[in-house]
Amino acid sequence: MCGIFAYLNYNVARERRYILEVLFNGLRRLEYRGYDSSGVAIDSDPAPLKGGSADVVLDEDAATSRPPYNSPPPLMFRQAGKIESLVGSVYTEVDAMDLNLEESFFVHAGIAHTRWATHGVPAPRNSHPQTSGEYNEFLVVHNGIITNYEVLKETLIRHGFIFESDTDTEVIPKLAKFVFDKAHDGDGDQMVTFSQVVIEVIRQLEGAYALIFKSPHYPNELIACKRGSTLLLGDVNEDAKNYTPFHDATSLAENRKPKELFFSSDLCAIVEHTKKYLAIEDDEVVHIKDGSVSILKFDYGKEKPASVQRALSFLEMEVEQIKKGNYDHFMQKEIHEQPHSLTTTMRGRLKDKSVILGGLKDHLKTIRHSRRVVFIGCGTSYNAALAARPFLEELSGIPVTMEIASDLLDREGPIYREDTAVFVSQSGETADTLLALDYALENGALCVGITNTVGSALARKTHCGVHINAGCEIGVASTKAYTSQIVVMTMMALAIGDDRISNQARRESIIDGLYKLPSVVGEVLKLDGQINDLAKSLIDAQSLLVFGRGYNYATALEGALKVKEVALMHSEGMLAGEMKHGPLALVDETLPIIVIATRDSCFSKQQSVIQQLRARKGRLVVMCSEGDASLVCPGGSCRVIEVPQVADCLQPVINIIPLQLLAYHLTVLRGFDVDQPRNLAKSVTTL
Repeated sequence: MCGIFAYLNYNVARERRYILEVLFNGLRRLEYRGYDSSGVAIDSDPAPLKGGSADVVLDEDAATSRPPYNSPPPLMFRQAGKIESLVGSVYTEVDAMDLNLEESFFVHAGIAHTRWATHGVPAPRNSHPQTSGEYNEFLVVHNGIITNYEVLKETLIRHGFIFESDTDTEVIPKLAKFVFDKAHDGDGDQMVTFSQVVIEVIRQLEGAYALIFKSPHYPNELIACKRGSTLLLGDVNEDAKNYTPFHDATSLAENRKPKELFFSSDLCAIVEHTKKYLAIEDDEVVHIKDGSVSILKFDYGKEKPASVQRALSFLEMEVEQIKKGNYDHFMQKEIHEQPHSLTTTMRGRLKDKSVILGGLKDHLKTIRHSRRVVFIGCGTSYNAALAARPFLEELSGIPVTMEIASDLLDREGPIYREDTAVFVSQSGETADTLLALDYALENGALCVGITNTVGSALARKTHCGVHINAGCEIGVASTKAYTSQIVVMTMMALAIGDDRISNQARRESIIDGLYKLPSVVGEVLKLDGQINDLAKSLIDAQSLLVFGRGYNYATALEGALKVKEVALMHSEGMLAGEMKHGPLALVDETLPIIVIATRDSCFSKQQSVIQQLRARKGRLVVMCSEGDASLVCPGGSCRVIEVPQVADCLQPVINIIPLQLLAYHLTVLRGFDVDQPRNLAKSVTTL
């Protein structure tokens, strides 16, 4: 999804070249979210114009006009395509205008953006920042969708505004100019504050958004606000090296002290600058002026917003996590990091033969008395919940139902006060999942969050939850977060079922398996070369089917999804029990079919499936437990992938890894971008 990055230095001398590079590098850190164009806005001169006039103009037609403020117009650069295209075009334009890149600014506010096209094709005019018009009186970068933009646009056109883009975003800066001009009509000395302008603008907006405003009417100031979409504030001041877990809110209000401040859609873009950050809440308006950060809480029912104080949090992330290291791609790195991510997911949560989940302990009794547990998620997170469902039902005795978030909302499916609704999201910002969360809260259910992102909307809105702790995941296709989600939900099942003596032996055997799981995953990763050879044999295939059942129905869905996402190859995960109800018609000697047949209660049924596929000359690849090759494919009649056997409820963690590797190698061999698949974004924050 779109990425926002902004940088403000106060009483810290920074050259224009440095400022540009900070902005460009911030955008590079956001590339993984998916985008098709980008842009930046910086100041053209560090000092106000003398006499309130200037020769600096936006185009030749305006050569005799003056900007309506006492400084040169901000410079805006926009480009479709990759960020490096933007970087090249900026330096070309800078050379053409003979702009001094070594010029120093003691105070400067710059904004930047990566856009994922929703309204209008990828093109410079549709890229952000979007402008209020001539002289760039108001500039805005935006993540989200404004649902009432057409009505606003019609109103602004009637007031003489001319629109140049196809975006929904353009109404925002133009609305800001309309509000500003209206406030100054008839009284040239009247001055409306920047925050007053922005608050009046957001009062008119409907939809989801994260916004940054920049204006030469308010030089060296930035305003950020959000509703739905993620936005973070990072803080660097003279005490930046003296980190403590939390920082007094008054430190944000200190002015005149040297500091550097960052806004970002993602912690990955600020971790190399600071570990102190603030997750901006919905309807908060964050105003940076004179080195001071003030926060106002907007309320539709009140004319004036209330001032609030927030404390900074400490970022538990290292710079190394956002770098590829010795790997060729982030997806490859993250697949191979899974022994470590599983270890950190379980660290401190397994003690001897028990499970300790601090985020759930006060709500376990309520969960145990639920009429049902409802797992709610999208995509990979839904598949992870599906993998955990059988074990939770077994240990708790509570009925477990599955809901795709968007479908739950479309149907307005029943959610009751006696339900426990478990929301699963890697980013914690998935739009459909958050809307489903609001729906469940309105209906009185106990809401549990399972997410990889501390401070995310999901983490803040749910009653309780568990942090996955898989580490930063850069690749768009989720890998290590998926396996850690399964482990977290397995531990959740163990904690819920802790009061049932009849399950004690079963629980202890699973806990033993969890302790060993990271090392077993390390063994599976040694199949990398074998899976690469398999990928070479499938490179020209047009489609791929994956059959699974029981615990591994989710594995079939997730494996096919990975191939679909990154290798751009048609693939379908199917419930093997449904094979004779339609899918069998597709079987011939050319269509590759992967059958997951590791040892569990469904093993004999999967053997039968394999026999039927062989009888129809199916092109089979069978994943089986070590030592079972001759049982599943007698006489070497099909290709076999042997994996270590673990407890049945943990087997999906093992079985997905060869399919993740297959998707990765297929993508590389087919020449596609592994980390930024076509048309996809890391965090789907718009509907």
